[in-house]
Amino acid sequence: MLPTLRQLQYLKLLVEHGSFGRAAEAAHVTQPTLSAGIQELERCLGAPVAERARSGVILTPVGEEALRRARIILNEAEELVESAKNASQPLTGRFRLGVIPTIAPFLLPRALPLLRDRFPKLRLFLREDLTHRLVAALRAGQLDAALIALPYDLAGLHYAHVADDELLAAMPANHPLAGQRQTEPEALEREGLILLEDGHCLREHALAACGLKPPKAAAGEEVFAATSLPTLVQMVGSGLGVTFLPAMAVEAGLTDGAPVAVRPIRADHPSREIVVVWRAGSSRGAEGRLLAETLRS
Repeated sequence: MLPTLRQLQYLKLLVEHGSFGRAAEAAHVTQPTLSAGIQELERCLGAPVAERARSGVILTPVGEEALRRARIILNEAEELVESAKNASQPLTGRFRLGVIPTIAPFLLPRALPLLRDRFPKLRLFLREDLTHRLVAALRAGQLDAALIALPYDLAGLHYAHVADDELLAAMPANHPLAGQRQTEPEALEREGLILLEDGHCLREHALAACGLKPPKAAAGEEVFAATSLPTLVQMVGSGLGVTFLPAMAVEAGLTDGAPVAVRPIRADHPSREIVVVWRAGSSRGAEGRLLAETLRS
């Protein structure tokens, strides 16, 4: 006997809500019904999947593995239903899109009205997160596509080009470099380079594009790092150093009103590539390409 989708759904809800009562409420069934479903799952697997504790529900090792596989199976089942619904009408119904924080606030305000206009039946669910977490969620079937920047390891994924986003140098408005038409990458390195925290791919993109190494702190000092692009602009405007900014963000008004000057960088192709990525073999691949095509416009 094989577990049913309903039993796997009960297990997933049990973990998400932490108790049989709340899980039953989320599943719109009675608690005895949900408990019976979990017991039937345990009979199918031949081992317990959960234990009751004062702190809530604790999964057994078998339960942990069952949950991992249940999430994949349920995501695939949901994708099958969505694919069947959207076979003749792409980008309709639910579409789960991940976006990195160095793209989301600058591209989405222009893109979302266009998507609503062209695809009125699209229900777009957005998740903003760092690239490595979005890619992990994509591979696990928790996202249908993601809007990220390259270069990045895309093993097992396909992608479609959206745009090339130039990287620009940013410095305090009264800084000597602001008087130059272009900025040498080495000059930025000498002037106290500030970057985003580790985990933001823009950090690696900027350093790689300009052939620079991550800044190192002198003895007894710390290396400044920002949690977001707006914070980075404020740090530069306060005279704490210089940095790189994506042209997409500057064009969207990121530096407006800040005492910051922005200049082109004298380097070969100082840019990042914006792409839409999806799982290889996913039934949403055609929609991922359509989404990229729409964003290009």
